[in-house]
Parts: sequence; structure tokens; C-alpha cells
Amino acid sequence: MKKGVKKLAVALMSSVYIGAILLSSTACDGRQEIVVYNWGEYIAEDTIANFEKAFPKYKVVYREFETNETMYPTLNNSYDVIIPSEYMVCRLINEERIQPLDWSLLPDVTKYMDPMFKELKYSADASVSNEVLDYAVPYLYCTVGLVYDANKVDIPEGSTDAKEIWKVLFDENNVTDIGMYDSMRESIGCALNYLGYSINTMDEAQLQEALDLLVKQKKAFNPAYGVDNLKDKMASGELVASVAWSGDHIVMLDRIEELGNDIDLRYALPSGSNWSVDMMCIPTNAKNYEGAHAFINYMYDPQIALENCEYVGYSTPNTEARAMLDPEVANNINYYPDKETFATLEVYYSSAQIEEKYAELWNTVKASS
Repeated sequence: MKKGVKKLAVALMSSVYIGAILLSSTACDGRQEIVVYNWGEYIAEDTIANFEKAFPKYKVVYREFETNETMYPTLNNSYDVIIPSEYMVCRLINEERIQPLDWSLLPDVTKYMDPMFKELKYSADASVSNEVLDYAVPYLYCTVGLVYDANKVDIPEGSTDAKEIWKVLFDENNVTDIGMYDSMRESIGCALNYLGYSINTMDEAQLQEALDLLVKQKKAFNPAYGVDNLKDKMASGELVASVAWSGDHIVMLDRIEELGNDIDLRYALPSGSNWSVDMMCIPTNAKNYEGAHAFINYMYDPQIALENCEYVGYSTPNTEARAMLDPEVANNINYYPDKETFATLEVYYSSAQIEEKYAELWNTVKASS
């Protein structure tokens, strides 16, 4: 969509939605509902209640999903704010499933969003990449690496070698108590990274090699598959290594301390792995366009952004919130990569061909025995 046309579309949508606000869902007490669809365990415990206190005319209906792929089929339902990852955002832009934002309603985002997000490459298609921030704003971000108990797994300190780091998940001579995300992009991605290939490859031979590796892994190790459950399994000592988002590493450290377990949990980030940013956007079938903007902007209040960052463990794109973080976290290159580290990582790209092929591979892995 051309920029001038897009701005006109935003203005028209704002007028239509605000003028028709009475058509939006209302709670039994007369408040306007805002339906928010987010990842599990991905918001501070009191954020919703505090938002409703700050904006008493709104009531938040909060729902959760586990992965982008489980979220996607439900989008015919009416949500006002969804928080998919950047590759899914690109897919939703292409499919016209999300609508342009009205940045005049997002003053805190304008003020506090880290400028680097204007420079990052979100898609192999430059025209789509350049449009991402017209449709979505960063909520939290992370890298994908390996969490492991250094008492039981030996990885050289500071190593970024993908083969060396991921081998604990694929080498039959290593331990068997491992975890894998039940998410096609993360699990296929770490297999491809281990093999030395791009996490976005469409090369048939490379994808077949990754498929064979994941099927072999399943038969040899019977890994624990999941998402949120893996945090508890690592913290309890049930697993000794797992693929993990960097934010989950921080959560696991807190849970280990609470349990008093003797686990030296560390995080290794391989070169060529993934970085990912989860983004707030508004579906085309949203019923409360104005309320959605109020919620998104509220999440960029520095204190609210800080509370969510600290509770969830993921990295904040809010410059003021980051400045208030513990320096050990804010300066950790695994959580907040510098430009040099970002240059070694990839985002997941999205296209109909990629989604179809990777889903086919992952379904084959899950069906194998």
C-alpha cells in the first residue's frame, strides 16, 4: 500500500471506528471490552488490573496462546490486540489480517521505542519489512539458544559455535534428558543451525537432513516437547538442557532460586541462531480500534514496560525501561545483543511456501515414532 493511501486509510478507519464505538463489545457493567490475545505467562500479574484502573471505561478480556502457529487458526475470532512474532506479523500484513496503526494515538511508543527497531530487517521482502512498523510495535524480544546445567553439560564458556552448543540436543553420546519447543520454527531452526544451514532455507536436501536429524533425535532421546512446561522441568532438574528463548532463561533462574536447587543454569547463544520480537497489532476484524490503541500505548509507559520486562524475563524495546533495569541484565549481550551480535543472527522469514513446507516437516517429526 502506498504511504499516502495508507495514511488516508488510517484516518478513515479511525473516524469509522470511533464513530461506531457503540457497536463494539460491551461488558455487563457497560464498560467497553478490549480483547487481548497474548502468549502464556507473558504479562505481569497486575498489568491488566492497573490498566483498567487507569482507563475505567475499558474492561480487558485476556486470552492466551502457546505458539504463533496455534494462534493463527483462531484469528477469525474477534480480538482487539494480538501479539505475534515478527515473521507472523509479516504473514498477517501480506494476508491483510491486521490493519495500520494510528501513530497519533501512540505517543508513548513514539517517545520510548528503541530506534533500532526502525532499522531491523523483518522480512526478506524489503517492501514488507519497511511496512512492519506501520502495522505493529515491539512488545518484547529475545534470542534463541540453549539453556543447560553446567554441572552436567560441558560447553566452553563464551562459545558461539552452533555445532558445539547444539550437540547436546542431537549427539547420541550426550545426555538424554532434553527439551524441545513444540514449535516448528524454533525446533527446525535449531536443527538447521546445528547443521550449519540458514534457519530460513528452502533447499530440499538441507531440509531433509534437518528432518532426519529431528526424527533421529526423537527416537534416541524422546525429548520433552512443550513451551511453558519446559521452564519448570529445567528448574526442577528434570531436564539438563533445552532449546530456549533468552527470556525463559531469566525465569528459570528465578525458579531455581525459589526451589533452592543446585543447578548451574547457563545460556549459550549460537551464531546463526534466531532473534525474535513479539509485536502488538490490531486485527482487521477488531471491534475496539480506539481501545486497542489505548492498551498498546499504556504498555509503553516506562514503569509498566519495566514491570512486564522484569516479570516475563524478556528484553524490553522501551529505552527508559531498559535504563531502569539491573545493569547485569541490561548489559548482557545474550539478552540485549549489540549490532555485531545481531549481525550474526537471523529472523524467521515468512511466506506461503515456507509456512507450508516447515509445517509439513514438523508434522512428520511429531508423527514419527
